[in-house]
Amino acid sequence: MTTNPSLSTLLTADTATLRQCLLNQIATEAYKEGDFILSSGQKSTYYINGKLVTLTAAGGVMTGRLILQQLDPDIAAVAGLTLGADPIVSAVSVVSAYEDRPLPALIIRKKAKGHGTQAYIEGPSLPEGAKVVVLEDVVTTGKSAAQAVERLQDIGYQVTEIIAVVDRQQGGSEFYASQNLKFSSLFTIADVQKAYQALKS
Repeated sequence: MTTNPSLSTLLTADTATLRQCLLNQIATEAYKEGDFILSSGQKSTYYINGKLVTLTAAGGVMTGRLILQQLDPDIAAVAGLTLGADPIVSAVSVVSAYEDRPLPALIIRKKAKGHGTQAYIEGPSLPEGAKVVVLEDVVTTGKSAAQAVERLQDIGYQVTEIIAVVDRQQGGSEFYASQNLKFSSLFTIADVQKAYQALKS
């Protein structure tokens, strides 16, 4: 299967095709092997820069469609911590409009804006108690998305679920479980590494 399908194909492709095409794009464009220091401070022999995929037109469409399919009907918005989640929440919001299920996107700052309203959260206001799902590109320890959850809950939104594009399987899932948060990912690091090896051979 091609790793560069046409955008018109991606707009109507079935779930299996979307998953395989997105996985291939992540493996070829976002995944790198070497010696790296992660944002968590951990050392790693590989690195995934999800923005190299989610900021492409094709990657955005695939990510948006696949995540939208996982959202319960009563979800009022998607949100995420800047910067990794920015293209993901935007993609889901745009795709939701095309699928006649419009969902706003909320972007959570790491620090309050230093001027104007000094807000932590950018995006439209929602009714108190609105259900929001937090999105993340790559989960390692889980602490980044947890910041977003905390900010959203502080202003009265209901957040019980986190969805990531890739789970590095390094404690994030267990951490979310300890916080009573449902967690799922489109792919695990094992999926990405398997695809990387297959595409290399």
